[in-house]
Amino acid sequence: MPSRYADLSREELAVLVPELLLIGQLIDRSGMAWCISAFGREEMAQIAIEEWAGSSPIYTRRMQRALGYQAPPGEGDIVTIFKGLQLDIGAPPQFMDFRYAVHDRWHGEFHLDHCGALMDVEPMGPDYVRSMCHDIEDPTFDATAVATNPRAQVRPVHRPPRLPADRNPHCAWTVVIDESHPPVSPLPAYYVVETTHAATVDLDPIDPADDGRADYSGPLLADLDFAAFSRSALVRIADEVCLQMHLLNISFVHAVEQRATDTAQLREICLKQLVGIAGVAAERIHRALDLPGGPAGALRLLALHPLLNPAAYVAASFSDLTLEVTDSPAYDDGTWIALCGPDSLAPLQAVVRAVDPRLDVEVSGSARDWSLRVVERDEPAPEPGEVAVVRFSTGAAFEFEPRMSLPITPV
Repeated sequence: MPSRYADLSREELAVLVPELLLIGQLIDRSGMAWCISAFGREEMAQIAIEEWAGSSPIYTRRMQRALGYQAPPGEGDIVTIFKGLQLDIGAPPQFMDFRYAVHDRWHGEFHLDHCGALMDVEPMGPDYVRSMCHDIEDPTFDATAVATNPRAQVRPVHRPPRLPADRNPHCAWTVVIDESHPPVSPLPAYYVVETTHAATVDLDPIDPADDGRADYSGPLLADLDFAAFSRSALVRIADEVCLQMHLLNISFVHAVEQRATDTAQLREICLKQLVGIAGVAAERIHRALDLPGGPAGALRLLALHPLLNPAAYVAASFSDLTLEVTDSPAYDDGTWIALCGPDSLAPLQAVVRAVDPRLDVEVSGSARDWSLRVVERDEPAPEPGEVAVVRFSTGAAFEFEPRMSLPITPV
């Protein structure tokens, strides 16, 4: 199935990819608010640990393979780990402003000149900061590194709560790979997520003859210049980043399911998470690509939204101002599309109303086979509360800036 991003220009894709990475980070700004409400801060932290540790090793390896920087088993090094972070929804460029130093293949450091996640959590108080920067980061950094080398250890030099309150950089970490380190094993959630369709779905290979970079071999770059990649590579990256979101969501659903009192509570939390991120993601994509307004613009936005991508995972077609969704592997995984349909309009309404609050959707069909038309109402609808929750994050209005893409050499 051809990618729905394949008809975008190279320039449009270079704008879209960092947007998708940031949208992936904002999934937790939506989901964790409802976990705190339902289960409290400590259980929220455990959900976050299981969510990221269950998904990040899988999608990290996928991106390594896609862009040709995967090392043989046991030989993954610092550069491989850092390249993976640059293409990870857990570390979107600039919003999570990682700065890297490489001493040799087995020793490196990074610090964050700006941590958007910290900016979001600091106003909530030091207990929430410790939950994120200590309880969650310790196991999840190692879980991400294990995708490259199970003997990698990511350890803090300093981290928040910040003392003094304006301390910069926000945090600093060392990364060391040593044969003496005990190998890190995946958490149980990983073994659930690795069996899903999202973990193994095949995407179109990158065309090496296309103009621009076809891979990320060679030196580590301080900041990725997405415009340097070929159009074919950017299409693959965009699809992989959408899969990262689906894998993260699958892991989130699994973690919440272990704590929910019943299926009704599970569905309520997962639906709220989706509505919130669907609306903010739609707004960012619509603005970044300068898409048109009206029903036609809303339908175009749906075609580019992570909810319906990649095409090889979520089956849908677009014609005559109509979206047709049919059964696909995403339904079997129970991911976002399974929360949409004739009996669940809110996520789809959140997307189209990012274009114009007067827009609405009419959906008919069955749970796994339905059609949608975008229509215009006389009165604007109020913004959903779930979307307003995500606006609490500074990432909702974050603006990217031009950066120089310079190679990092061992120091």
